Amino acid sequence: MLIDELNIRFENGFSVMTGETGAGKSIILGALALVLGQRVDTKSIQRNADKCVVEAVFDISAYRLEHFFESNDLEYDGRQCILRRELLSSGKSRAFVNDTPAPLSAIKALGDYLIDIHSQHQNLLLADTQFQLNVVDVMANTADLLSVYREEYHAYLSLAAQIGALEEKAQKASREEDYIRFQHEELQAAKLVEGEQVQLEQEQETLSHTEEIKASFYKLTTLLDGEEQGTNRQLKEALSAMESLQSYFPKATEYAERLRTAFIDMKDLAAEANTLKEDIELDPERLEWVNNRLNTLHLLQQKHRMKSLDELIACRNRFAEQLQAIDSYEDEIAALRRKQTEWMVTLEQQAGKISELRQGAAQNIEQQLVQRMILLGVPNVRFKIEFTRNAHIGEDGLDGICFFFSANKNESLKPVAQTASGGEISRLMLCIKAMIAGYTALPSIIFDEIDAGTSGEIADKMADIMQDLGQNMQVITITHLPQIAAKGKAHYLVYKEDTEERTVTNIRRLADTERVNEVARMLSGATLTEASIANAKELLKR
Repeated sequence: MLIDELNIRFENGFSVMTGETGAGKSIILGALALVLGQRVDTKSIQRNADKCVVEAVFDISAYRLEHFFESNDLEYDGRQCILRRELLSSGKSRAFVNDTPAPLSAIKALGDYLIDIHSQHQNLLLADTQFQLNVVDVMANTADLLSVYREEYHAYLSLAAQIGALEEKAQKASREEDYIRFQHEELQAAKLVEGEQVQLEQEQETLSHTEEIKASFYKLTTLLDGEEQGTNRQLKEALSAMESLQSYFPKATEYAERLRTAFIDMKDLAAEANTLKEDIELDPERLEWVNNRLNTLHLLQQKHRMKSLDELIACRNRFAEQLQAIDSYEDEIAALRRKQTEWMVTLEQQAGKISELRQGAAQNIEQQLVQRMILLGVPNVRFKIEFTRNAHIGEDGLDGICFFFSANKNESLKPVAQTASGGEISRLMLCIKAMIAGYTALPSIIFDEIDAGTSGEIADKMADIMQDLGQNMQVITITHLPQIAAKGKAHYLVYKEDTEERTVTNIRRLADTERVNEVARMLSGATLTEASIANAKELLKR
């Protein structure tokens, strides 16, 4: 990293940035790309430093970004926006918008509203059909329709995924249907009843001990109602004794009542015990049925690995629900298919409207680009936008787009990537940027050596285009051409200087006299001559 600390304010309008190769222009661009959310490289941090901080301030007063800030839960100033990126030596990074921590996705999205950095490698985008489609969409003003369409399209994809998942589920269930149906029928045939197992286990205990129960009740009735020593006979005699004392011993009345109550209870108990003694009979057939029924329930619980009858009933109910779902899958899928077909009709209608706008804008784009390219020294240029209809509807609709280009007479139109030279690509990209700049309404655009492969009069005309762009927006171009450098409203020089410890990169705005020398250097090299200085003054005067 060649920068310790650097602050620079770029002017409105068209500005140029120059400097010798290796001076550090790419570092400054890299810092700007970093603050706009690009990938972190720990080499950006000074050796032995804890962190690297890059901050950029944008004037956003004219760009109505309230909705973006609100939807991303960011503080909105209304006048300016401060983006800051901090890279830590540990490799981690943090991003801030107006001093509020923000995810990189929000930073990148915000950057799309603020600045367009056009480097040489971006010329390769011209071969990208998606970029070509985006150019047409900008000129056709399809943004609102596309936004609605894409929302519907993603909902359609979600529905398609839902259908796919349901079909997969149905196929799996179909493969398991015989098993599920057999298990359910077996459990259904068992006629499971809540609480039945507990009752049967109690009945089993009773039937298994009939003799003991009958003997015990016989003994109980004998003890209570035995003719000689029965408890009831003794209670009756005790009651009679207490009743005889009531007239002259009041306490005997209380005892008499208590004995009477006990006598009545014991008498009732004896009667019930006598009835039970007669009713309880050994029933081997019932005992066998209860044992078989309990054995059936235990085997079913073991088979399905259930601990209780309630769990077994729940298992039966789940099988019933699965069978019901299997039976309903076909109807549910059919209903979703009908909805999908209706949705596709709507999407195709929306895509058709978008396609009409694109085709309507295509002729205007072709004419503008041809006119601009002729001004840039390609007199025999031909340019055509070819539309194809995609086999399947997609996120961008039904259109496939390809830019066809020819720079020479008697040369057939071919895709841009196959025909245009490096210089022609640079000129074509500049024309496209100039054409769509008014539609995208970006506050700033930076051209990084877009003039590569050009010189002389063509470079001068490219500078005119960038100068015109600067009437409505901030334009900064990095250039090695004096014709372009001389057209800038402001001129910034990137240079290296040696300190006691190391070499560092700096940037500063040049005063008028300094501009003369810098343009002269670009004309003649390191050694300035009177001719180069005079030539520089003439370029700057123009």
